[in-house]
Amino acid sequence: MRNAFFTIIFMSFLFCIHSEAQVERPNILWISHEDLSPIYGCYGDKYATTPNIDKLAKSGIIFFRAFSNAPICAPARTTLITGMYAPSLGTQNLRSDIPVPEDMKILPEVLRGAGYYTSNNVKTDYNFSFEGRWDDCSKTAHWRNRPEGKPFFSVFNFMITHEGPINALRSEDTGQLKKHHDPDKAKLPPYLPDSPKMRKIWAHMYDLLSVFDNDVAHLLEQLEEDGLLENTIIFVFSDHGHGLPGHKRWLDNSGLQVPFVLHVPEKYKYLVSNINTPKTDQIVGFVDFAPTVISLAGAQVPEMMEGKNFLGEKSQSKKYTYGYRDRADDCYDMSRSVCDGRYIYVRNFMPQMPYFQNAIIFHKAGSYEEIHRLEKLGQLPEGTQKMLRRKPAEQLFDLKNDPFEQNNLIDKSNLQDVVANLSEKLNSWMLKHHDTGLFNEGEMMQRAKNSHTSVFEMARDCSDQDFARILEAAQKVGKIEDVKELIPYLKDEDSAVRYWAVVALDAFDGDISAVDDILTSLLDDKAESVAIKAAELKIKRQNDEKALDTLAKMLKLDFEPMVLQAAISTRLIGDKAAPLISEIQNEIMPRYSGNVWGRYQNWLYPMFIGMALDQTQINCGYKVEINK
Repeated sequence: MRNAFFTIIFMSFLFCIHSEAQVERPNILWISHEDLSPIYGCYGDKYATTPNIDKLAKSGIIFFRAFSNAPICAPARTTLITGMYAPSLGTQNLRSDIPVPEDMKILPEVLRGAGYYTSNNVKTDYNFSFEGRWDDCSKTAHWRNRPEGKPFFSVFNFMITHEGPINALRSEDTGQLKKHHDPDKAKLPPYLPDSPKMRKIWAHMYDLLSVFDNDVAHLLEQLEEDGLLENTIIFVFSDHGHGLPGHKRWLDNSGLQVPFVLHVPEKYKYLVSNINTPKTDQIVGFVDFAPTVISLAGAQVPEMMEGKNFLGEKSQSKKYTYGYRDRADDCYDMSRSVCDGRYIYVRNFMPQMPYFQNAIIFHKAGSYEEIHRLEKLGQLPEGTQKMLRRKPAEQLFDLKNDPFEQNNLIDKSNLQDVVANLSEKLNSWMLKHHDTGLFNEGEMMQRAKNSHTSVFEMARDCSDQDFARILEAAQKVGKIEDVKELIPYLKDEDSAVRYWAVVALDAFDGDISAVDDILTSLLDDKAESVAIKAAELKIKRQNDEKALDTLAKMLKLDFEPMVLQAAISTRLIGDKAAPLISEIQNEIMPRYSGNVWGRYQNWLYPMFIGMALDQTQINCGYKVEINK
């Protein structure tokens, strides 16, 4: 009888512990904003005015080595919400619609299964469908809409610091502020020209940060009103670097490093027991945010997720963070990076492409317009001029001694061990995750479509040996001394290998006549991606009429991602596209026209096809009106 009594007492005790654990699960709030590097006051930036974030940081943790995995929003946000590297899923390009595995559970789905209410207000930009994955994803989404008693995971995304407002210099965007930042006190980085207008833009960016700081205060007030502040773990962070040249779209530390402040109420400090200081140099990437939040919620992290939990007793420290840059708007590029906290190594797989391409997105008002104005006057500093030139195939920067990444150390004899180590780490990472950036975007999607699978599954159906061969071909870009080295790759059975061989020819400055017969044959390649790239190169080098016919044919395809490649190639041939203008204006552009910017059908492929073809018309002397 006595044993039975104690058994009942013990079981009641366990039940109370279990019930308390259910009630005491933390709420989790993400407060994210656009396009800013680590310039909060709590990071030591004396020019910043961020009292509310700084107050939150005083009782929280400031991460000094937090990184977006991509320097532009869609792949960055895809990585955040999936806990997977975007090139694993095929979601690395800016704004696309990629088929993902049916059994893939993203962060809000996992938390919903664990009993959380999930809300997102309002930006997604995930590169795949988010339908049905949140309890509420709308402009009115809020934790206050949850059923009583449920813990919540709520996300608020603020657009005010986006590159649009930064460059627009609209006074109404900062009208709520009592005090504005003085442009004369701005400290510009060496890669931006020090002109009065650039100083105004820089100061305005800090004003917009102050507006965001007020938004943070408003959310904190709501938590206090609801009696939830001491029950809520709060993440405050940006999606990538500044919305200015040299940052957003740039695959180096200035584009990837983000501010990240973590507030953990006293009752939940045990959940972050691995960090016992208010500031940390622990390396964390966006790919790690989802598994970390799931762990904070006491739920099971899906095996498919590639990130690591970075908080608590079961945290896993990382020595490296990886970055990727692929198509942004209508500009192809492909670069990969790896950073150990001190050094960042970048491999540019399309070094012939300058960061500033001749594209509409790089002719916008604001900072880009100012750079072009000063370029015509011959008044650009060397740091800015580099952005307009072709890139090195490899780069190495010492972030400790060169925080603005102005000195490429790739050839320094005393750093070859560092280069070798980081290069090997990057190669291993690309192969391990079957990096789908090694496929042309259109072909990647065609292969998935033909195999009736997601891009993720298609890539994993490729053998490790096949992927190694494609990477081997891609690594030839910017590295060959004789075009004959490319002959085996140009004739390879795998179209992805052939594609990279043509890219390597494009990046080669010397005579390519030794492989001209092969290049001509590739105009009829069964892989459209190869034929398009071969046509672009033959037009640029030889003004080849058959190649023009190839491009014209590809611009009329029904598959939009492949049409986009053809449109980009047409833009890249400059005024040599003149014979195609009539067809572009009368037959092709009408297929993609609509009301976005008063010009384009929608925000996906039709917009980028239209942008590329509009720049093509401008290249050929025609005037185009775009209402951005």
